[in-house]
Amino acid sequence: MTENSYGSNNIQVLKGLEGVRKRPAMYIGGTNLNGLHHLVYEVVDNSVDEAMAGVCDDIYVEILDDNSVRVTDNGRGIPVDMHPTEGKSTLEIVMTVLHAGGKFDDSSYKVSGGLHGVGVSVVNALSEWLKATVYKDGKAYFQEYRRGAAVEEVRVISAGEEVRENGTVIHFKPDPEIFEVEKFHFDVLSSRLREIAYLNKGLGIRIFDEHDLSNHEFKYDGGIIEFVKFMSEGKSPLHDEPFYLETEKDGVMVEVALQYNEAFSQNVFSFANNIPTHEGGTHLSGFRSALTRTLNNAFQSLNKSNGKVTLSGDDVREGLTAVISVKLGEPQFEGQTKGKLGNSEVRSVVESVVNSRFADFLGMNPATTKAILAKCVSTAKTREAMRRARDMARRKSVLESGSLPGKLSDCSDRDNTRTELYLVEGDSAGGSAKMGRDRNFQAILALKGKPLNVEKTSPARVLGNEEIRTIITAIGGGFGEDFNSEKVRYGKIIIMTDADVDGAHIRTLLLTFFYRMMPELVTSGRVCIAQPPLYLVRKGKVALYAFNEEERLQRIEQLGGDASKIYIQRYKGLGEMNPDQLWETTMDPESRMTLQVTIEDAVEADHLITTLMGEQVEPRRKFIEDNAAKVKNLDI
Repeated sequence: MTENSYGSNNIQVLKGLEGVRKRPAMYIGGTNLNGLHHLVYEVVDNSVDEAMAGVCDDIYVEILDDNSVRVTDNGRGIPVDMHPTEGKSTLEIVMTVLHAGGKFDDSSYKVSGGLHGVGVSVVNALSEWLKATVYKDGKAYFQEYRRGAAVEEVRVISAGEEVRENGTVIHFKPDPEIFEVEKFHFDVLSSRLREIAYLNKGLGIRIFDEHDLSNHEFKYDGGIIEFVKFMSEGKSPLHDEPFYLETEKDGVMVEVALQYNEAFSQNVFSFANNIPTHEGGTHLSGFRSALTRTLNNAFQSLNKSNGKVTLSGDDVREGLTAVISVKLGEPQFEGQTKGKLGNSEVRSVVESVVNSRFADFLGMNPATTKAILAKCVSTAKTREAMRRARDMARRKSVLESGSLPGKLSDCSDRDNTRTELYLVEGDSAGGSAKMGRDRNFQAILALKGKPLNVEKTSPARVLGNEEIRTIITAIGGGFGEDFNSEKVRYGKIIIMTDADVDGAHIRTLLLTFFYRMMPELVTSGRVCIAQPPLYLVRKGKVALYAFNEEERLQRIEQLGGDASKIYIQRYKGLGEMNPDQLWETTMDPESRMTLQVTIEDAVEADHLITTLMGEQVEPRRKFIEDNAAKVKNLDI
């Protein structure tokens, strides 16, 4: 057989769950921290499906010391009897066969998040071990699996009075051969479980971490009304009680809650069968269309002489906090990650019910209507000025404006898969960075003073800020609703500030700016934070760098341990470094350390930015009081 021959022996057949282990990213998105947490979500989703079927009201998630997770619910319990066609216990079929489950049968689950039927079997395939215990009909059944394969038959482990109720317990340990990380993050899991509890009013969800005894309990009888109130904290609502509707039409259950506030950003979260649809879809399109139409109708009714004035979608969404949740029998998602809902019929359903019910709400609450419309009209008045400023920003090149504060020293390369823009604090550090950089692919923009806090600033004033305009123009993709990531001139935006309190503040202001004005840069992982060293530790001609106090002590040990013969410099700012030192420690891709800014929970990120950067002082004070004990190093 020749080296390049291609025959039947080249065709590999992956049996059972081998394909999942071979290509895990196809099923859970990756083998990083997000993929690890996705395993928990898949198991919890099965329990939530039981809750949506009305047969489960309690879910308990435990993170155990060995980094395994146990999920317990009081649902009906996975069937354990012999499958009519497969000749095995149904429990084993569900746990070891892809596309096996009750989600394809309308009589078992009218609504389900686990549409693809691969959830728990994928968790099993990617676990070093998994133990399933089912409480059903007065007996407890048990089966154990190793890397997706059953190691024993389903057996009864107890019966009688000690088995008081039905339910399922899934206990699994992710396989270290598959995952890059092993430790679950309590806060990340808690945020998602809190979200699920909001979306299923009356469902109790508990989480416990055995490592540090952290625990949370979530149960919201008000459902998404409480969700909207949570998201509106610190934002000065225009009306005390959110608008709310819950109805079913044409087989689609629709829940919507919204509240307007004095903020300048919008926070609209959409869900389909409890799954976050980060990319929106037909339910979000229907909601937006109805909102714009209904408020325009209300505006025309109150201002009959201004019939030519039309409020745009942007006008009616500024200051809006809303949650749209739909539940339907056959959702059509784009891909296994379920990022966008595609059911065309859902748009008309949502649009119809929101049009009708929101119009009724406005009619019965004239004071609220006037407050909302005043907010919308105020936004509309600045729209043209903002459009002109955007056009000016697009036309005006930073390269032609050397007199602008925070000059841009551009790179020669135009391939934005390679290029980097450093946002550097101050002229001194900017000068060192310019001399130390690689001019081929690294651009430097030195910032003068602290950037504007966009969280509590109107869009018009944001655009009027020269420093902000310089950043927008240098990056090149526009901002806000008009932001286009394809026009961004740099592959990475790297924030490089001093390792002190002022530097941390500037970094926070810039992160707030990117999250509010260019969120795609953050969600796509293109925003990074440089990590300059805190110390230079030198003995003779040997110079070492330390990035924290622990490393400083280690470097002293490396150089002999006699502190009296060792020179230690604490860098107070980037400007204290020579250009070659800055390159070696902070800018050289071969040796530098950078932190990639990511968002694991958009709801929590949004709420935290509002708390820390918004107008309201009390929520910020409470956050500081609640978290003060967790601070490890105040002198950053």
